[in-house]
Amino acid sequence: MAQYAVLIYANDSAHDPDATPEDIEHCTEHADDVTASGAMVMAYALTPRDMARSIRGGTVTDGPFLDAKEVVAGFYVIEAPDFEAAMAIAGTNPVIREGGGVEVRPVHSGGFIERT
Repeated sequence: MAQYAVLIYANDSAHDPDATPEDIEHCTEHADDVTASGAMVMAYALTPRDMARSIRGGTVTDGPFLDAKEVVAGFYVIEAPDFEAAMAIAGTNPVIREGGGVEVRPVHSGGFIERT
């Protein structure tokens, strides 16, 4: 089965280090639903934008790489039989109802690089 990356775009991440389980309940419920469906491969929530640092041309700056209204708040990888099925799964992400969005991309290659 093919794998698809789902990038979550929002005004910021709900996963502040001080976030309570109630603060991220909608995220947890969605992750549980996708996991229960058997589609979830892996998922990572990112911390808020003010915790980011970027490197460009050898210069380190505080904040995300791009100054934009929305940032990547997290991402997950799912397995689906085709792109349409992946879009249907990604379309259930609660960030969409909250004014954000998701981007779905087929994964070209995967796996871990073995370190010697």
